[in-house]
Amino acid sequence: MFDLHKINRHRWGIIYSPKAGVMRPMKRWNEIRDYLVAKGVEYDFLESENFGSAERQARMFADNGYETIVVVGGDGVLQDALNGILSSKRADKVTLGIIPNGVANDFASYWGLQAGDYKTAIDCIIARRVRKVDVGCCSYNTEYGEEKRFFLNALNIGLSAHIVELVNRKRPFFAKLVYHITGLYYMLFYRQNFSMRFKLNNQVVDQKFMMLCIGNAYGYGLTPSSVPYNGWLDVSAIRMPKLFGMLEGLLMLIHRKILNYELVTPFRTSEILIESLGDAPLAIDARSFKPTLPMIVTVEPEKLNLIIPSRINKRT
Repeated sequence: MFDLHKINRHRWGIIYSPKAGVMRPMKRWNEIRDYLVAKGVEYDFLESENFGSAERQARMFADNGYETIVVVGGDGVLQDALNGILSSKRADKVTLGIIPNGVANDFASYWGLQAGDYKTAIDCIIARRVRKVDVGCCSYNTEYGEEKRFFLNALNIGLSAHIVELVNRKRPFFAKLVYHITGLYYMLFYRQNFSMRFKLNNQVVDQKFMMLCIGNAYGYGLTPSSVPYNGWLDVSAIRMPKLFGMLEGLLMLIHRKILNYELVTPFRTSEILIESLGDAPLAIDARSFKPTLPMIVTVEPEKLNLIIPSRINKRT
């Protein structure tokens, strides 16, 4: 266990996920370590070895007095760490920093942090500009009582979740390349609608959709107008186009104009009750998710202390 007498707000607790990196993961960590040393950063280091371990590690760091917890990984590991922090009684004392290094880094990219540019991310954490941000919350019942799962970026349902599930199951060496190829393939040839029923804003929606995205941030381009500090969730319900219409939708997605696509129905809400989804898969921040239904998805304003860049160069 770490020496609690040495722990202060300047000492970081770092969680590194080698499985989230694409190639030569330990080489990347060695580069990050050398830069931390050059910058005089004091830290303790834990390696996340499997899905869920980052949650336990983040909770341990928080419970043991660390005020800065840094995740080196992608959206899935970041979501694990988020849930670990928020399960600690010291959650309000903890600030989260991000060094993007995963297959999916959409939330970090929202703030202008790019995978591979670890020096900028570390300099950002050293500068320590802190902002309180919203988080999404999924609440559902199990045989053990109510469960909650928090997310930073998005809850995806249907096609987009299926792609995430497939890539995570295989975990290929060239994971990022396979992620994009698989996404393109399924966008063109995955011809399935799912019967969905949900309620929001005093409205009942009961029809078939190809995918549904509930975004606290970009949502992998599906909720491009969502921001994690306005107290709202953006929802994009997307119907299945004809084969040739898929190309139009894909181009709009790439250029962040998906809300202009005729088959997208957008909503903005603070709460959505999901009653049924057929057999549609779910993914929460790029991690497969299998809750029981019905499930309530809400936004919790200013729930997390997050370190963000002094100058934010968002994607366009």
